[in-house]
Amino acid sequence: MDEQALMELIKEGDEQAFAQLMGVYKDRIVNFLYQITGDYQLAVDLSQETFLRVYFKARKYRPIAPVSAWIFSIAANLARTEKKRMRNRSAVPLEEVTNAYTSGSYSTDHNDPALMRNVRAALKKLHPRYRIPVILKDVEGFSQEEIARMLKLPVGTVKARISRGREYIRKWLEEGQEIKNRQGGNENETKEADFEL
Repeated sequence: MDEQALMELIKEGDEQAFAQLMGVYKDRIVNFLYQITGDYQLAVDLSQETFLRVYFKARKYRPIAPVSAWIFSIAANLARTEKKRMRNRSAVPLEEVTNAYTSGSYSTDHNDPALMRNVRAALKKLHPRYRIPVILKDVEGFSQEEIARMLKLPVGTVKARISRGREYIRKWLEEGQEIKNRQGGNENETKEADFEL
């Protein structure tokens, strides 16, 4: 059954249709949220909240965008809100974070588990304004147009953020340097914009 038909059944309260839709997206949403938060248990909790919202807000869904874009949009918004809440609880100055990697220690073999760990570490260091579009594009496979609709941003902005995010990751992996992706490094400039997408 196609996803639009499942959504129509979910709108009528069909729990089997909801379970089927959840079965399709559960692992992808947990993975997506883990890539953003870096905390597996938090990713599981946020994915549960995502699907609760999918079920209870199903009547608000309009079939102008793919169901997947709507679900990922809900998950991204929940992750963004959680990151803001966590930031307000505790903050570690960037100067206290040291780079444990040295230049030249990265493998170019794409099957190398160490390379994948390094890529994940680099992703975690990316500012959310770059991390979320990069994950949606390179991990989840959404088009730039779909990402723009999900994040309610112009396509050009999404393209620029994906490009910058990839560049920050490449530099970090090649040079083993901290990622400098905070508007020129001025801490005061980034406070308000930290989690804007």
